[in-house]
Amino acid sequence: MKGIRGERLAGEYQIEISKIISGRLRNNFPSLSVVISVTKVDVAPDLKSARVYISIYDPDKERAENSFEILKENAAYIRRELAKVMTQRTVPELRFMLDGSAEYGAKIDRLLSEIENKD
Repeated sequence: MKGIRGERLAGEYQIEISKIISGRLRNNFPSLSVVISVTKVDVAPDLKSARVYISIYDPDKERAENSFEILKENAAYIRRELAKVMTQRTVPELRFMLDGSAEYGAKIDRLLSEIENKD
């Protein structure tokens, strides 16, 4: 969604979803990875759906994958909790997506370091 309203809503959703994951969801699922961040939220123009981009930092890849599955399975719960704190009439359906940009950046940094050390 373009425009000031869409950006504002996306920002508010990002903050509130992050609070829900780090608070109430973590209380229900203590096995979640320690660092889960909401990197971006894209809201559809009709406000009926939103893509929530998640980065999970965990040295244990299996636990990171399990954490992402827990998030996807609890999208409806997160939406209900989000509806409690938002003043909108409707809250969009949430679709969680993995954001690989941090891993990609770390890979590029590592490759650049390797090139620098070869010289």
